[in-house]
Amino acid sequence: MSNRNPRRKWLPNLLPTLLSALALGAATMASAAPQAADPGAAIDSDWVLRILARPAPMRTNFVEIRSSRLLKEPLRLSGEYQRPDEHTLVRQVRVPYVETTTITTDAAGASQATVAREGKSPRTFALSRVPELARLQASFGALLAGNRAALASHYDIHAEGTRRKWEMRLVPKAAPLSDKLRDITLYGRGIELRCIETRPVEGDVQRTLLAGAARVAHETTSAAAVMALCRGEPTP
Repeated sequence: MSNRNPRRKWLPNLLPTLLSALALGAATMASAAPQAADPGAAIDSDWVLRILARPAPMRTNFVEIRSSRLLKEPLRLSGEYQRPDEHTLVRQVRVPYVETTTITTDAAGASQATVAREGKSPRTFALSRVPELARLQASFGALLAGNRAALASHYDIHAEGTRRKWEMRLVPKAAPLSDKLRDITLYGRGIELRCIETRPVEGDVQRTLLAGAARVAHETTSAAAVMALCRGEPTP
């Protein structure tokens, strides 16, 4: 296992990996369950948590857009998330490079991450070395289980919209997560989670398109077009 401090290098990559674990449930459910009988009905966070809660195995495509003042144009990543069992999450980036991140959790609840990029030696570290990632690991477990009480212990939860189009915002309550993360917003249409928007305390907003939004993203990189896909609106 690497002895280097992974906090600064791996946090931008692992935030969307942990958050997008919950998307696997929504993507699977969207292909198996009918749409709500009353799509205009108002939603609350309990309804959102119910549609996100699903067991493994699951998989879904993703498109991730990263903006930075250091880049001339946004970086566009695409690949697939896999959750082969209840204790494993795999994020496979296929374009513009090949990289696999695997997060596993043992019977005692300890988690570790391994990042393997093509042409480089894999790096592995315990999530306990990065407290904010360990807290996120617990959060995605609560989301997949539909456990509102566990999620509410880490976040203030705000949901709005209708079953046709909705969003749910998670605001960290305390350090160490609140030191790194302003909030997370989930955007959905019906029972499909389309997008996860992550706002770090430092750095640029990052959006990950999932399921139906990822399939129609094509070469989209502009902030306006990505936001429209997140919300299920016509792209400009």
